[in-house]
Amino acid sequence: MARQYPLERTRNFGIVAHIDAGKTTTSERVLYYTGVSHKIGEVHEGDTVMDWMDQERERGITITSAATTAFWMPTYLSADEKTKGKENNTYRFNLIDTPGHIDFTVEVKRSLRVLDGAVVVFDGVSGVEPQSETNWRYADEYNVPRICFINKLDRMGASFEKSLQSIKDRLNPNAIAMQLPIGAESDFSGIIDLLQMKAFAFEGDKGNVIKEIPIPESMMAEVKTHRHNLLEKIVETDEKLLEKYLAGTEPSLAELKKALRSATLAVKIIPVFTGSALKNKGVQLVLDAVVDYLPSPLDLPPVKGIDPKTNAEISRKASDDEPFTALAFKIMADPFVGSLTFFRVYAGSLKRGSYIYNSTKGENERAGRILRMHANTREEIEEIHAGDIGALVGMKDTTTGDTLCDQDKSIILEKISFPEPVIGMRVEPKTKADQEKMGMALRRLADEDPTFRVSGNPETGETIISGMGELHLEVLVERMKREFNVEANTGRPQVAYKETIKKKSEAEGKYIKQSGGRGQYGHVKIRLEPMERGAGIEFVDEVKGGSIPKEFIAPIEKGFREATERGIQAGYKVVDVKYTVWDGSYHEVDSSEAAFKIAASMAFQEAAKLATPIILEPIMKVQVIVPTEYMGDITGDISSKRGRIEGMGDRPLVKVVDAFVPLSEMFGYATKLRSMTQGRGNFTMEFHAYEEAPTSVAKQIIEGKK
Repeated sequence: MARQYPLERTRNFGIVAHIDAGKTTTSERVLYYTGVSHKIGEVHEGDTVMDWMDQERERGITITSAATTAFWMPTYLSADEKTKGKENNTYRFNLIDTPGHIDFTVEVKRSLRVLDGAVVVFDGVSGVEPQSETNWRYADEYNVPRICFINKLDRMGASFEKSLQSIKDRLNPNAIAMQLPIGAESDFSGIIDLLQMKAFAFEGDKGNVIKEIPIPESMMAEVKTHRHNLLEKIVETDEKLLEKYLAGTEPSLAELKKALRSATLAVKIIPVFTGSALKNKGVQLVLDAVVDYLPSPLDLPPVKGIDPKTNAEISRKASDDEPFTALAFKIMADPFVGSLTFFRVYAGSLKRGSYIYNSTKGENERAGRILRMHANTREEIEEIHAGDIGALVGMKDTTTGDTLCDQDKSIILEKISFPEPVIGMRVEPKTKADQEKMGMALRRLADEDPTFRVSGNPETGETIISGMGELHLEVLVERMKREFNVEANTGRPQVAYKETIKKKSEAEGKYIKQSGGRGQYGHVKIRLEPMERGAGIEFVDEVKGGSIPKEFIAPIEKGFREATERGIQAGYKVVDVKYTVWDGSYHEVDSSEAAFKIAASMAFQEAAKLATPIILEPIMKVQVIVPTEYMGDITGDISSKRGRIEGMGDRPLVKVVDAFVPLSEMFGYATKLRSMTQGRGNFTMEFHAYEEAPTSVAKQIIEGKK
């Protein structure tokens, strides 16, 4: 089947933002204006296309990222171009609407890994918020070109200038205004395009009639200043244009757009647009900007990977003629078709029914059915091409981050790294019948979400589920009930503490057991050293002269790794330590793998006790937004929670407090904040880092565990 839309007219982009900035509202407008849906869904009415899960509609938040395909013809084309050249002027959008809540941050990270560009939405009142910064960091990590959309300019207290300044100050100084709003708050009536020097109003029932209007005389000086700044910023990125501009000639619109596109793709300039998605103003112009400034798969460098046979680096160009290369970035349990594997095709094409090779796992799988997704509805297709995003039905061994490719020309693409869970909760089935179903439900949910972990406590027989926050676990338990009919009781959430050491130490472990017949003998000498935060654990073999035979080194490493899982003082996982085995001895007859494994574990426990063991606790980055009169109470309360206040800022009518607070002190904070501020305060929180817990707190944690 021939490709319908060429690669240069394909755009893969995501809509990302902090919670409540208006991502889903913007996505719904995109679907309406591109003709995918004939009715605009509203978050507050619970009838959106992109937030299709019951829980998303009830809570009014996005929980899972939804993918859809839409088609767009730029609004700036003449009527003649639109009718005559429909085939050559329509662009295909693969769009992913991502969640804004920090507990579901994994959805944003894995979406940005496979997308070519992003539209970052900001609230016109709040500007840059904590989750905006986290999402921006993920986009920087994957070098994703992006454009900004300052939304909600119709809200009371909205300010385009202040929001733009917050983007420049906190995210990227190269953000530049492409548009200016006409009026603000309830007087917001239109948008001025600085590049074209034209103003537009959005008329009709749903803002679908774009009408050119004169630029208000009162704004002319401001418009000229902003346009001058914009042109200077663009010509600075292109030597030829700079010479032309300095010689007194203004480059043409086509030249400016071309230079701006190149600078945006290189993340040297971040174009900023504005509007109000809820009031249907400005969204179509953002779609034009997606066409003009965000990359097609051809604009990006070839995707790089490793040849599994030789470990050499190889690359694949975005072309149907290259060997098939794709990345599975999301697994979803679908009640109708079973397991769905979302994947992005980087090169080559895939026909329905053909076999594909999972090079990460070394398994062959059959692509039985290929789907093109529209949120939770789907359309079967015969073939999928380079640059497309689709879903496969019934893949058995494929998980998030696996590479799918042609077996004869295999490649392994870079995996996606995910944050560690910071909060745990005990969960138990209500009845015997629920017991069997619960195991399956938890396994399916863990396959879907790499930040959700399930573990058993062998001492108590409890099942512990861990995730990114209270809401994350609450949603998963609710999904277990709705999607898998499993009724479960849950315990109080628990903090995922960790353990480590502060200084270097040495110890030996000797395991000698003599029972009639063959005995057991294992003897190791080790050195234990602390590593920097986030370094994980490292095992080093420095045994010289064969004092321990090579076949016993792997069991020693296994013994050490198992010991780190059991902890030192309170049974929490040990992190950031380096374990070096440098000497030991063995017995010709009695030495065995089991003996060396036990000896390694004994040596670790001994060395750890001498190395000043400490407890690490997760510290959260918290932002509290409250009316001015409650400021004193809030700062006092944060200090009482062992919090460090990092900064205080002002927004219209409210104060903003930024602080770092231990997670253990934040349980139930939402309720407390409401009661302290008569329901007027709100807060956001995200994981910051693990830090040493004070001695008094560590003592309580250890005693609590015993």
